[in-house]
Amino acid sequence: MNTTTVNRKGKSTLIKKSEQLMGMNPADAKLTKAYMSVAFIALLIGGILGLLQGLERAGLIQLPYWFNYYQVLTAHGILLVIVLTAFFTIGYFYAGLSHTLGGLLPKVRTMAWVGFWLKVVGLVIAVVPIIMNEATVMYTFYPPMAASPYFYIGLALIVVGIWLCAFGAFINVAKWRKANPGKHIPIFAFFATGVFVLLFFGSIGVTIEVFTLIAWAFGWKATVNVLLSRTLFWSFGHTLVNIWYLTAVSAWYVVVPKIIGGRRFSDTLTRIVIILLVITNIPGGFHHQIVDPGMSQTLKFLHMFMSISIGFPSLMTAFAMFYVLEKTGRKLGGKGLLGWLKKLPWGDVRFLAPMIAMIAFIPAGAGGIAQTTNQLNQVVHNTLWVVGHFHLTVGTSVILTFFGISYWLIPYISKRRLTPRMNKVGVVQTIIWTLGMLFMSGSMHWVGLLGSPRRTSYTTYGDNATALGWDPYLIFLAVGGTLLIIGVLIQVFAVFHMMFFAPKGVTEFPIAEPEVAENQTPAWTDRWGLWIVIMLIVVSMGYVVPLVDLIVNAPPGSPPFKTW
Repeated sequence: MNTTTVNRKGKSTLIKKSEQLMGMNPADAKLTKAYMSVAFIALLIGGILGLLQGLERAGLIQLPYWFNYYQVLTAHGILLVIVLTAFFTIGYFYAGLSHTLGGLLPKVRTMAWVGFWLKVVGLVIAVVPIIMNEATVMYTFYPPMAASPYFYIGLALIVVGIWLCAFGAFINVAKWRKANPGKHIPIFAFFATGVFVLLFFGSIGVTIEVFTLIAWAFGWKATVNVLLSRTLFWSFGHTLVNIWYLTAVSAWYVVVPKIIGGRRFSDTLTRIVIILLVITNIPGGFHHQIVDPGMSQTLKFLHMFMSISIGFPSLMTAFAMFYVLEKTGRKLGGKGLLGWLKKLPWGDVRFLAPMIAMIAFIPAGAGGIAQTTNQLNQVVHNTLWVVGHFHLTVGTSVILTFFGISYWLIPYISKRRLTPRMNKVGVVQTIIWTLGMLFMSGSMHWVGLLGSPRRTSYTTYGDNATALGWDPYLIFLAVGGTLLIIGVLIQVFAVFHMMFFAPKGVTEFPIAEPEVAENQTPAWTDRWGLWIVIMLIVVSMGYVVPLVDLIVNAPPGSPPFKTW
């Protein structure tokens, strides 16, 4: 053995010992802590607003005119749908990039910090008009309702901040590939690449819309093309949902098998699922406009197919996860048809929370297919069913996975430990959250089928008998919302306790090994340039014709309206 080899081995051992002792690079850990702190503060404020909203929707309280239901609804949506999810996703993936790629590059870390402050400043600029009741346009901010231009400027800054983080991730991955020729991108970094590709390309449409609305709201442009704006919004709106989903899926594939003592099903299948979710995602947003006028039947059929195609990688994920769970359960001694289920670590919050999230995705995915189908969509469109579906997919499948991640990620970045007592707190929190969502989302689905509309405050429509029949279900909605705020308070307490007060120690960043070594995965799976080109072709198939039609044969534009 020559001297060079000995030195390399010594250096490698030293790095491993250093990682065991020091954990994550302190500068990278500080970055993720900042992102996580903002995410969970947003959860706290957004959760309180959600409770107020639920109590008024059930007819139990009446919010004052200076802080009305629609203001609360707008702020609740912005804080939870954009701030919580964006900050959590970026903080989580940047921690994983640091762990799997040997640390963030200094310029990438700087870009992430600049992106962080752009998003924080943008959030403040967007929220102030909401508080002043000058931007009560709800999360979807559909024109012709017009907010203060500063609301749209704030949103634009948030998007620019997200783009900076996406470019930073691309630079870090490209640098790693250049230094490691012939090696596969580590699977966690592969997931991160897919998510940031969607974040960048999926937000281009809504960015164009927001800049148009800024000029319109300032009065520099007299009218706006309403249908074009809606179409650009949903090219982002639905993609955003699947960005959260892909983030949750990364933990299902990579983290859950490690926590239960198993292995990842197949590295090749994992990468193909990510590629398919990236390629098929953006055109899926059209099904939100399936009842809009101005869209031809042929176009709607094309987009129905594109939306449903997202279900194929989801079914592949279901197969892979059931395989891993059953195989690991049997390895641990499980017998019989379902005996393996008893061997899974149900008392470990790091498993329990994402497991319930995965179970919830079964009805959530089925509900999504119902809304994608024209005839079924006619029944539930613009009813509370849609809100219930949203809380089942995002509020349960995605957010419960985020909560499960927090119980190992926060101790990992803080060089602390998850204690048995905090684990019990997490289990109780998970059960409370699950019950809350069962009550709230379940009642929303049911009362939506009975015709109760979405986006409106409580009303009996002049004591109409049908509307009065919705009241019992709305009480269940309020019960669910009350349980959820208890879950929010416990979760926020757990996060900041683990960040600052838990016992010092070393926590692992759990990444499961695949059953078959990664070197047997086909090299073509790493060709991100090719997958992005195919994605753009699919997006063009879905969007070029309708966008050209909406621009060339534009309907009369609309001036801004303030309806509140």
